[in-house]
Amino acid sequence: MGLRINDTVPDLNVETDQGSYSLHEFIGDSWAILFSHPKDFTPVCTTEFGAVAQLADEWEKRGTKVIGVSVDGVEDHKKWKGDIEKVGGAPATFPIIADTGLEVSKAFDMLPAEAYLPDGRTPADSATVRSVFIIGPDKKLKLSMTYPMTVGRNFAEVLRALDGLQTTIGKGVATPANWNVGDDVIIPATVSDADAKAKFGEFTTVLPYLRTTKAPK
Repeated sequence: MGLRINDTVPDLNVETDQGSYSLHEFIGDSWAILFSHPKDFTPVCTTEFGAVAQLADEWEKRGTKVIGVSVDGVEDHKKWKGDIEKVGGAPATFPIIADTGLEVSKAFDMLPAEAYLPDGRTPADSATVRSVFIIGPDKKLKLSMTYPMTVGRNFAEVLRALDGLQTTIGKGVATPANWNVGDDVIIPATVSDADAKAKFGEFTTVLPYLRTTKAPK
């Protein structure tokens, strides 16, 4: 059974280049982003990890921890971080899980239970380990995205999605297409006009089932 939105993520004990963690203890009371890749020292993933490093201040502003996942080992991770910093122009201060036994990849449904890594493997053997998982402080999966090896991930979109989640969860609103911080949000169709007025104050009716209002503080 795959991991679905609002499922509690597994509390695995993982080894990283910065020591061992329980995933739930690592998350703590923060938001967390777990992002994976199929192999160290690969071109697309090096640019992606560099992009994550560049956004360190943005993750911190949002109370969000980031942690990478690779099926390579700790020593490779430590060496690879030099390349990541060279490409990204910022130190990769986040930990990277050494998922050599594939426990994380299988628990997060990136690889089937029977998967194994052959001798002399290539990135193609773990190509599906290219996902992003946004996890809430309640340890529940809030959003996931999976990319093929040929398409670099857009971490500006990951950041935008995180903003959307933090704006809407528990606030009784949703975000429209292409929403960004500062834009109006959507009032659910299940809320009556009277209740919407009482809860949100002024709102705009675009269609009977599409009403927008200022984002709640």
